[in-house]
Amino acid sequence: MSQIICQRILLKLSGEALMSEKGGSIDPDIVQRLAQEVKDLCDAGIQVGLVIGGGNILRGAEKASDGLNRVTSDQMGMLATVINALAMQDALEYLGQPVRVMTALKINQVCEDYIRRRAVRHLEKGRVTIFAAGTGNPFFTTDTAASLRAIEIDAQLMIKATKVKGVYSADPNKVADAVFYPRLTYDEAIDQRLNVMDTTALVLCRDNNLPMRVMNIFEPGAVMRLMRGEDIGSLIVRK
Repeated sequence: MSQIICQRILLKLSGEALMSEKGGSIDPDIVQRLAQEVKDLCDAGIQVGLVIGGGNILRGAEKASDGLNRVTSDQMGMLATVINALAMQDALEYLGQPVRVMTALKINQVCEDYIRRRAVRHLEKGRVTIFAAGTGNPFFTTDTAASLRAIEIDAQLMIKATKVKGVYSADPNKVADAVFYPRLTYDEAIDQRLNVMDTTALVLCRDNNLPMRVMNIFEPGAVMRLMRGEDIGSLIVRK
């Protein structure tokens, strides 16, 4: 059996990844399948941090464009990520996987406050650690929160889970001749505006020399194959 290439990773899932094709905000079957993928990583000895967006429930920026105060709408979006985190926690616990939800907002009755040292300890003990409520501040996306938490916990790799193979020059579902990038730098992703993540998140990763993989989370077993050294998706690096 091939060797695991990373001991600690940060997996970023979009909220939309949890949605039902029929339009439901959270599909239990999808959540359970994703939870099994995460548990398989833990069973292989990989420490997993997890950030889940809230777009399946509410997008703060969109609500702000509809006339709601931006700070209020972003706070609502942070709460949406907590809902998703609790759903994933429940699915992981059903599989027998120890897990903790840590939030940047104080919601002590349902999850722990985010404390870096405690988060690292959870990871060292083999617990999936889900980081919810973004950075706790408005005007920052969950992509930025994922980059920040990955750096704080000394993750060796951040995985951006998408619905396509990796990074393309355009949306491959809309543009037939979109070019696939198997490897690129953060500066290229920023300069070409490839919409991998928001610029703040990319700059954080670049400046802290954190590599990122962008890959299709809906390909069964792909993350585990990546952890065993297979070249999957797109790799983004500092240089």
